[in-house]
Amino acid sequence: MEEAIDAASSNTEILSISDPDMLANVLTDGVKKTISDPRVKVTYEPGFVLAEHPAMPDIPPEQLAAMIKGTVKVEILEGNIGYLKIQHIIGEEMAQKVGPVLLEYIWDKILPTSAMILDFRSTLSGELSGIPYIVSYFTDPEPLIHIDSVYDRTADLTIELWSMPTLLGKRYGTSKSLIILTSKDTLGISEDVAYCLKNLKRATIVGEKTAGGTVKMDKIKVGDTDFYVTVPVAKSINPITGKSWEITGVAPDVDVPSEDALDAAIAIIKLRAQIPALAQAAA
Repeated sequence: MEEAIDAASSNTEILSISDPDMLANVLTDGVKKTISDPRVKVTYEPGFVLAEHPAMPDIPPEQLAAMIKGTVKVEILEGNIGYLKIQHIIGEEMAQKVGPVLLEYIWDKILPTSAMILDFRSTLSGELSGIPYIVSYFTDPEPLIHIDSVYDRTADLTIELWSMPTLLGKRYGTSKSLIILTSKDTLGISEDVAYCLKNLKRATIVGEKTAGGTVKMDKIKVGDTDFYVTVPVAKSINPITGKSWEITGVAPDVDVPSEDALDAAIAIIKLRAQIPALAQAAA
């Protein structure tokens, strides 16, 4: 990136661009080509303030319920199939606060189903600490499983994520079918969850290859200017594959257009339900 910036500083075509937003787009294209990382972006944002994440305020239970209902869709489909569409994966702190709401509004409804579909097709954000929460609901309490390792460059620290021995409410278990729907817009934390459950052989991924984002992005101010570089500052390495889903994305087990993924998932679950009867008839 330093080499790219040095080259750009003497490029008369770039220096002659007077519109700052256009310049930001040109710089973005140049940096992406130089380092082969589509996640890096240069933006022009006058007045932007890099803010620390504030502590979570106390929120009344009824407001928490409204917030959860706004980001999660729950349905029981024909054939006793649970459908859970998530737009944002909450972290540990939020999970502790909204636990009773999660149980009443979501989990108690979906737990008795015979199969589940997790819809991550429009899941664009999430918290790192939410990964072991979701994965653990679809694994056994023992033995504990090493889910993921995340190297955080800003802290020069590798964080190991493990399955959790105790959870709020009952686990969905390991025997019932679990299908995750993905699209080219599935981004970040949801990609990690899908990749973990896929390689644990616990979930079938149906849909499109995911965006290939990252678990953590930072926005860095460029000198004394109003330009910022958004860059990944952490890397996920799966302990099973020894690889990362970042940049390349999570490849589906069943590749179908995202708009057809739900119908395909339902068909797969229905077929799986028929297998014991078909096997018995064949015998």
